[in-house]
Amino acid sequence: MANWGWTNEPPTWTDGEGRVALTTAPGTDFWRETHYGFVRDSGHLYAVERTGDFVAEATVRGAYRDQYDQAGLMVRLDERTWLKCGIEYVDGRQQASAVLTRGVSDWSVASLPDGLASLRLRVTRQGPAIEVRYGVDGGGADGDAAPHLLRLGYLAPDPTVLVGAMAASPDGAGFEVAFEGLTVRDPADGEGIRG
Repeated sequence: MANWGWTNEPPTWTDGEGRVALTTAPGTDFWRETHYGFVRDSGHLYAVERTGDFVAEATVRGAYRDQYDQAGLMVRLDERTWLKCGIEYVDGRQQASAVLTRGVSDWSVASLPDGLASLRLRVTRQGPAIEVRYGVDGGGADGDAAPHLLRLGYLAPDPTVLVGAMAASPDGAGFEVAFEGLTVRDPADGEGIRG
């Protein structure tokens, strides 16, 4: 069994029966400089070390309520090189969000349906490239649980990274979030390392 562990452990959390749940601490975030001029590396990351290519997946359900409440998957080389993706609560709505950071952060969002119950995420790493896909409330009609492309980018050539579940509350008082089916696997395998 792989060794999962915390970067910035949250105030409360559980891991059991295929579900990782936590409550975020207020004032937590992952961000570097762009537009806002600050650096934050205080978000919660429950991750496993992984070398080479992989596929990471999870279904995320959260009680988002405050501006920028966020939860999803993260791939992290270090404090200056990482990707986070998932749901971010922006202007009173859940948005599919991706931030790719290589020295400085960039951010993109895509609108999600009102009343969304869950978001399925899939992050695929192939060499230095990283792809983010998502599906809403069970996925697409073709049976793919994550049919929508959100981001394709260059992360880093370094072979070993941390990958796992991420959550943060930059402006809020904290919120509850759960990750179901959190796995990291080889691209050719159907089974993975469960968190």
